Amino acid sequence: MSTAERLQVMEVLWDSFRFENEKIETPEWHENILQERKEKIASGNAKFISLSELNKSRP
Repeated sequence: MSTAERLQVMEVLWDSFRFENEKIETPEWHENILQERKEKIASGNAKFISLSELNKSRP
């Protein structure tokens, strides 16, 4: 299957989620991570970097 064909399949799958009426629950671990990040931001301990800085740090 080509890259273009795989991307088309992924789009169909994502669209199927978007149009379903079933609510997907957020896992507890994800809620915990978001809460930790909010607390870091509120306390002033969060570090933000630009996309170019992020890209430089990748191997």
